[in-house]
Amino acid sequence: MNYIFISPNFPRTYWMFCDRLRWNGMNVLGIGDASYDELVPELKAALTEYYRVGSLEDYDQVYRAAAFFAFKYGKIDWIESMNEYWLEQDARLRTDFNVTSGFRSDRIGFIKQKSLMKQIYLDAGIPTARQHVVSTREAGREFVAKVGYPVVVKPDNGVGAAATWKLENDRDLDAFYNDLPGQLYVMEEYIQGDICSYDAIYNSHCEPLFENMSEFPPVMDIVNRDLDMTYYARPDVDEKLRALGRRTVKAFGAARRFVHLEFFRLGKDYPGLGKAGDYAALEVNMRPAGGYTPDMMNFAHSTDVYRIYADMAAFDERRLPVSAHQQYCAYASRKDGHAYTHTHEEIMSRYGAEIVMQEEMPKINWPSMGRYMYTARLKTIDDVRAYVRYVLG
Repeated sequence: MNYIFISPNFPRTYWMFCDRLRWNGMNVLGIGDASYDELVPELKAALTEYYRVGSLEDYDQVYRAAAFFAFKYGKIDWIESMNEYWLEQDARLRTDFNVTSGFRSDRIGFIKQKSLMKQIYLDAGIPTARQHVVSTREAGREFVAKVGYPVVVKPDNGVGAAATWKLENDRDLDAFYNDLPGQLYVMEEYIQGDICSYDAIYNSHCEPLFENMSEFPPVMDIVNRDLDMTYYARPDVDEKLRALGRRTVKAFGAARRFVHLEFFRLGKDYPGLGKAGDYAALEVNMRPAGGYTPDMMNFAHSTDVYRIYADMAAFDERRLPVSAHQQYCAYASRKDGHAYTHTHEEIMSRYGAEIVMQEEMPKINWPSMGRYMYTARLKTIDDVRAYVRYVLG
């Protein structure tokens, strides 16, 4: 099998996808804009060949790289970047090279555009917040009159919490329309509650091979209010979330993928959505959770999601047994300009035995993920809370 991996060097740990794919006998063919010398040794060893392009933004260059691999190695079986930013380009490449192992251009809009996602949710009967595609100021006021303040505005086709705001009153609404961004926006009713993700790897029959649940603070607030970031992967999956996650995967036809689906856990009763503690869909991400979250899943479940994914890609099955050892894995990061009680040395002295990762994050992630992160394995939710208080207090 020939597997083209777009930008295999970012995030840093994605060399493990390439490594496990290579274990399974695949030709792993990398296309990226980093020089070969910049690749970590583990990635170099995993790649059958690497083709450097001047810019991954230039489709013609990426197309020529894929065409070179197809000429040299034969039919391409997989094209993936595992990165939200490149999903549309991945789909275009699959369409042009007749690759059937993922979404193509005719379906990519339903997983990239929040307005189209919403229709899939509604058609499948999956609870989700009411939404309005931003047009005129008058239409926006009518939507607010229906759902009430606050409302959230965000790009219809956007990544993470970038360019996302909460509008609290008429003054905020007018300010938004007075400086309306050039791209298409959607407006949604604000849901009070925690954000929980359903992370899973699915085979070609839309059957789950691995499932995980993580809990997050509102990332919009982290970015816009410059707050510290903390979240954790759980040792179990709430059965309500599991059922809704599986329904969502089938509704979107997300076979043969690693998915990251986001839901609100309702903080109060919402007519038409559910009672406090129920879940409502936020958005789908048809790729792994960002940053080091896949590694946190490994630590929480004593497993190897990179291998589970590679076994799915090569054999359409899970070959790694489920471990009996499950625990929490918590992330806490610090930002520049914030005052903290405890030094790095004190954190390592107290939690060194539990900390499994600690390092400076890539600069592009500082606004959302913090500059310096500490990730630890912990036994109970009370341990998680105490750990976060110590690191960020």
